[in-house]
Amino acid sequence: MRLFSLHGENITSYLKDIAQLRIDVFREFPYLYDGTLEYEMKYLQAYINSPRSLIFLIQEGDRVIGATTALPLKDAEVEFHKPFKKNGMALEDIFYFGESVLLPEYRGKGYGHRFFDEREKYARQLGFPITTFCAVIRDPHDPLRPTNYVSHDAFWKKRGYRLATGLTCTYHWKDIHQPKETDKQMQFWIKI
Repeated sequence: MRLFSLHGENITSYLKDIAQLRIDVFREFPYLYDGTLEYEMKYLQAYINSPRSLIFLIQEGDRVIGATTALPLKDAEVEFHKPFKKNGMALEDIFYFGESVLLPEYRGKGYGHRFFDEREKYARQLGFPITTFCAVIRDPHDPLRPTNYVSHDAFWKKRGYRLATGLTCTYHWKDIHQPKETDKQMQFWIKI
């Protein structure tokens, strides 16, 4: 098992692996994402363009089995800026955690904590006082919600994050059971 960090342009050689991992993992509830490599390559370009980005990978043999991403909020997509600007928060103070994706057979082994450790350490090294991420809001009675689904809320709270009331944004993607993209509400969590 190899665990390592990449920044900026160094991400390029792992782009397809990360893109495919995102597609595979985000098909699960609550995202239900029906992604394409074309879209993913475009989305991940922000991490290549930002010299202060971080992608922390877990690789077993030649296979990327886990990844977590982060970058300065001002380098992230504009949709993620809006709630912070609206609430008078300086984007320059905030480091944004994009996602953590891990294949199911590797979960429950502490990698989720490692993902947060690596991103928080990197944000501190860069001098960011605030870290944040967002998660999709789904109806608790969604018929596609698995009976054994457990949200990550308790895990995030143990890591020191709080649900940031009033900090939401709209993002869109195509769900696996929908014919086209639809808007989703994303709730931010924050640690100061």
